[in-house]
Amino acid sequence: MRHRALWVLAAFVAAALVGMIAVKLGPLLVPAPRVLAVAEPDCDLRAGPCIARFAGGGEVTLDLEPRGIPVIRPLVLRVVVRGLEVSTVAVDFAGVDMNMGYNRPSLAPVGSGSWRGAGMLPTCVRARMLWEAKVLLTTPRGLFAAPFRFETDQSGRR
Repeated sequence: MRHRALWVLAAFVAAALVGMIAVKLGPLLVPAPRVLAVAEPDCDLRAGPCIARFAGGGEVTLDLEPRGIPVIRPLVLRVVVRGLEVSTVAVDFAGVDMNMGYNRPSLAPVGSGSWRGAGMLPTCVRARMLWEAKVLLTTPRGLFAAPFRFETDQSGRR
């Protein structure tokens, strides 16, 4: 009985340790942006690039190819930043109403405010899935974010 109590205590301590690590490392995985942009409400990323503007100035354009944004196929990610000094760019893909895991490719600079990288969306058990692609910009003033929403459809209707 005493041996069992030690195992229960060890499991409790291990769970508490894992919880504490998750709380401490959480901001690294899901950073809180200092400034949030507003995307054009009628833009459809499946059809072409979309723009989001920051209230204090500056804008971000996101373009994903191939058009239609298929799942489990390589995507080309292009970001153009205007009016902001940026040192790094990443795109964080997240399911809006379903956790699809960590998916945040970093982009490489290709000149004059343009960044490029590769990514891929995982497949989902749902035929239709609502996603958010949040462009994360590291600036001297902190982290800026530009969220863009889009839908994938594996049913063949689109």
